[in-house]
Amino acid sequence: MLLRAAGVATALVLLAACRIESAAPSAGPTLAREGTPSGDVWVYTSMYRHVLDALEPLLKARLPDVRVHWYQAGSEKVASRLEAERAAGAIRADLLATSDPFLYERLAREGALLRYASPNVLRVPRALVDLDARYAALRLSTMVLVHRQGGPPPPTSFAALAEGPWTGRVAIGDPLTSGTAFTWAVFCDAKYGASFFPGLRQRGAIVAGGNAAVLQKVESGEADAGVLLLENALAAQARGSPIQVVWPTDGAVVIPGPAALFATTPNPVAAKAVVDVLLSPEGQRIIVEKGDMHAVDPRLAGPRGEAGVSELLERARPWTPELLERGLTQGGAVKERFRQAFSQ
Repeated sequence: MLLRAAGVATALVLLAACRIESAAPSAGPTLAREGTPSGDVWVYTSMYRHVLDALEPLLKARLPDVRVHWYQAGSEKVASRLEAERAAGAIRADLLATSDPFLYERLAREGALLRYASPNVLRVPRALVDLDARYAALRLSTMVLVHRQGGPPPPTSFAALAEGPWTGRVAIGDPLTSGTAFTWAVFCDAKYGASFFPGLRQRGAIVAGGNAAVLQKVESGEADAGVLLLENALAAQARGSPIQVVWPTDGAVVIPGPAALFATTPNPVAAKAVVDVLLSPEGQRIIVEKGDMHAVDPRLAGPRGEAGVSELLERARPWTPELLERGLTQGGAVKERFRQAFSQ
């Protein structure tokens, strides 16, 4: 009974030091002493709550004088909150950690980010790092194909969803509301051109919303296959779901989840220290083991027996400057082409 009470007390102490919020923060920051990581750091993030819970003890142990607060929501909601704060001239966040790589590039070009190269970023593959040190990938999510065990033969490529011999019902995320679905849509629009979205519609694709909705439709049998984040599929398998993963022959779509510091942070010393912890081997291991995502540290294996980041990138379509530019400058046009295809 004493051990249980001690555990509860410890948990309460940690939660008091590292709080998760689902609304905008209200308290002002406490500045760090020069050269000493201390005070308040607000992190705006789309990372799963259970991953944040697992990161809290590590942050507290490494940075005992830093109080980390989280504003946690989906990438789209975080971006909306951030835009509202920027418009008001009062960005509360010190650190951004979402899964929208196009947002980071836009913020970088607008001069909103503070240059910082963590010592731990030296191990990260160059394709996942901004060479001007304005942001660097912290975690990797991966779009793959899934199907239900015992169901019809699955598609083997993303291209097959809109053309080719495969026929069936496929659930896809909505790029108008889902950040990861949007990134996938940009890749497919760039590779297959204007016929891809109409082809999806003609084949009877089901626009499900977010990844959770895609998973539910495939599990229930409403869809024969789906386009889903690997992390969601692996977590579903761990709880006994009949979901099976298919690595698309035309390349998985890897979606970097970067970390970046805002130029307006009043506490750069502590904010940089938080980035260092998140990119440390221990922090990266938590992202793999609790989040079912790939670490950016090539020394670590992938989630649940999957290969690590180096092999993952070999199985994925490459991020190129042209692709980043397309998502940044033509993202609205991509969404409009999707909307028109599925509104007919």
